[in-house]
Amino acid sequence: MGAPWLDHPAWGVVERAEAALGEPLAPLLLAESADDLARTRESQLSVLLTSLIVWEAARARVPTPVAFAGHSLGQITALIASGALPFDDGIRLAARRAEATQAAADRHPGRMAAVIGAEACDAAPDECWLANDNAPGQIVIAGTPSGIERATKAAAGLGIRRVMPLKVGGAFHTPLMQEAATALVPVLAGIDFSAPAAPIVSNAGARPYGGADGWADQLARHLVSPVRWRGCMTTLVDDLGATTLVEVGFGSMLAGLAKRGAPGVPVIGVATPDDIAPLSEVRP
Repeated sequence: MGAPWLDHPAWGVVERAEAALGEPLAPLLLAESADDLARTRESQLSVLLTSLIVWEAARARVPTPVAFAGHSLGQITALIASGALPFDDGIRLAARRAEATQAAADRHPGRMAAVIGAEACDAAPDECWLANDNAPGQIVIAGTPSGIERATKAAAGLGIRRVMPLKVGGAFHTPLMQEAATALVPVLAGIDFSAPAAPIVSNAGARPYGGADGWADQLARHLVSPVRWRGCMTTLVDDLGATTLVEVGFGSMLAGLAKRGAPGVPVIGVATPDDIAPLSEVRP
């Protein structure tokens, strides 16, 4: 993910992050195999750093956004990019968050699966829950292995056309992550949040927040609450007036969801230095 940026000035983001954590991080962005990023900490830090590299390169080319939003881990990216969360604190928070969620997953094994063609999910207490409401016709469920197996069979009985297991390390955004949320509370208590440059749309409630207060509580609850990304898209476009959506970082997952959740709104994906130029066409 990071190879295209290795000789770009924005690569300095990696060096700052390495100083903040006191460990080498560049190898994560230059890994040749997905196996090198199999554990939660490595995969999440690589995604976060790639997104922040791209934002560092892109932010001078676009007007101040009407709002920021990030999907799951991306909410930390949004907080850093908006200036609400200091860079060093954000990097350390992401690392600690990944460690805590992996520990919770090791103690309470779980799985996740994307359900294509479904609009909602009735939670099965202690077994399976809605984890992401991503877009019309695309949700993600998470839970215990037996809970996911039962839900998959139930989906087939309801005529749901496709259930795809996700290659992740646990049942994120469910009550199985409660131990991680508890472990993160003292970490969050030591961070001084600031008012963002523009409102940040929260995953949990899909509402914009422009102040500095309440983020510690939101980020802890975020680990056990579903990501309401469908609602975030609606808030960005209908409530806040976004006329163009810019996805920064590797891949195009959010652009794909925007086609479902915000049809007709242009999406610009920025993943490599070659993708920077079209940003000059974005207008406030």
